[in-house]
Amino acid sequence: MKSLSFEELGLDSKILKGIEALGFTEPTPIQREAIPQLLTENRDLIGLAQTGTGKTAAFGLPLLQKIDTNENYPQALVLAPTRELCMQITKDIQNFALHMPKFSVVAVYGGASIQDQIRTIRKGVHIVVATPGRLIDLIDRNALDLRKVDIVVLDEADEMLNMGFKEDIDYILSNTPEHRNTWLFSATMPREVKAISKNYMQNPIELSIGKREEGAANIEHVYYLVRAKDRYLALKRIVDTSPEIFAIVFCRTKLESQEVAEHLIRDGYNADALHGDLSQQQRDKVMGRYRERSLQLLVATDVAARGIDVQDVTHVINYNLPDELENYMHRSGRTARAGKSGVSISIINLKEVSKIRQLERQLNKKFEKKNIPNGIEVCESQLMGLVKKVHNVEVNEKEIEPYLPAIYGELADIDKDELIRRFVSIEFNRFLEYYRRAPDLNVDESSRRESSTGSSEGFGGPRGTRIFMSVGSKDGLDKGKLLRFLCDESGEKGAIFGRIDIKDVFSFVDVQPDRLDVVMKAIHGLDYNGREVRVEITNDSQGGGGGSRGGSGSGSRDSRGPRSGGGSREGGGGYKRRSDSDRGSSDRGASDRPKERTYSGTGSSRPSSRPDSGGADRKDKFKKW
Repeated sequence: MKSLSFEELGLDSKILKGIEALGFTEPTPIQREAIPQLLTENRDLIGLAQTGTGKTAAFGLPLLQKIDTNENYPQALVLAPTRELCMQITKDIQNFALHMPKFSVVAVYGGASIQDQIRTIRKGVHIVVATPGRLIDLIDRNALDLRKVDIVVLDEADEMLNMGFKEDIDYILSNTPEHRNTWLFSATMPREVKAISKNYMQNPIELSIGKREEGAANIEHVYYLVRAKDRYLALKRIVDTSPEIFAIVFCRTKLESQEVAEHLIRDGYNADALHGDLSQQQRDKVMGRYRERSLQLLVATDVAARGIDVQDVTHVINYNLPDELENYMHRSGRTARAGKSGVSISIINLKEVSKIRQLERQLNKKFEKKNIPNGIEVCESQLMGLVKKVHNVEVNEKEIEPYLPAIYGELADIDKDELIRRFVSIEFNRFLEYYRRAPDLNVDESSRRESSTGSSEGFGGPRGTRIFMSVGSKDGLDKGKLLRFLCDESGEKGAIFGRIDIKDVFSFVDVQPDRLDVVMKAIHGLDYNGREVRVEITNDSQGGGGGSRGGSGSGSRDSRGPRSGGGSREGGGGYKRRSDSDRGSSDRGASDRPKERTYSGTGSSRPSSRPDSGGADRKDKFKKW
């Protein structure tokens, strides 16, 4: 196909200046096909193209050209499924309209002040970019009049339906003129999207760029086969083997994404979570850090990640495979943008091998099975990554010059070869110590079931022994505060603690078995906000304990310091094993201390009634595995 410039597509000079300022030189296939059609014909259009193919410019540029900036009312409406995508579309349109001084666009979405949005609308806007929930709020308040809207754009239509917006879309479209043009853009064409096109569009132009399930040719698809309980350990090794990684880690639920991010942060990684329970300010802060690359790993749900437009993402990591085949395409499309290459990684167990085979058939691509690196391979990757970083570092000659004489003096007795060995050992020794006895996490695909042997570690590090603590959220504790309390009082590093579950008046914590005595002696009997902290080992199999521990020991500690002597662990300042028979014998009574329930990490969250207001995760209604 002949390569066309934006000028040849029929765009006017003001818009072309905006495109040029952004550095765009050549339209993408969807832009090349859609823009001339939308500029020259007043018709409905269906555009099918994968994430990252430039759909925003495909509808945004002709939209701008059709706007009459002398008229100060909403002439076009763009609907998007999430706040992030809503803001991204608005930002792109503003950039395209850089040389259109009279033009105005507003983004309306949940989580931001509706009064501020109403004030902006009253001043006069030409294009409204909105999430369905907030838009309906504005319609019901009579704060937004859509009766003069000429064009409605449904962006990521499949995802809006996936999130349960069918009735909202029906209501919104019923408030727009019948003579409007509707432009529908989607990555896939399920029957619900077809129903919208049938009910609300007349003889639409249909454009399809690439095959329905075709992925980008420059994405490498890889999977690692591990036991389900080793998933987090596998994630850490994958990350450690790629020192320059800049990735999005996808989880199924908000809870899982938060827990994975918390464990990564605790283990020293530059990571944070993005999900629907964050406030808009928190989401903006997380995305700002990720765009600035001060975050290396963004842990996100499918819904929250819609609208993320960050360049140079090197890897997409599926911590769990999505429930829908289409979502895999949306995930992998976050990497390999603008012609660059990328890697889509899936961490799976034996039960999920069939899903990989389905994806291979759907995408007509072979997924490469790789082995989780062993400790030596991780250390080698980290060492060479450090050497590469040193080799490429830019020296600030002016700022470092005053310190050089002292540095040279300090290192004068060390020759070049010895200096290099010592320098790289600083980083190498740390990883070598951690991975020295690292178990093999790989599983043989020919196995019929997962073996119960292998790594004793679980989510976030050593699974260890489960302990009960008599303080909880009503004492002002959250996971972070409890972890800091444990570390400060015991003198131990955060890495020895595993899963933390905070209840109202008590908590459960996994502790590395060989550090259990130290932690319990240090914590038991302390005062926290006026309450004595009691610590007990729990036998609860539901709690994920690490087996029994004997009653021997050198004593315990009360709030004033260590007690001398051995003695029993059942009274005074000591601690004892918590058995099923004595669970109800505490001063709170059995009803106040329910049996602990475990979190498997694979459940789904309950969706909110208005997905865009909280960004809740919902399961697709139209295509399951």
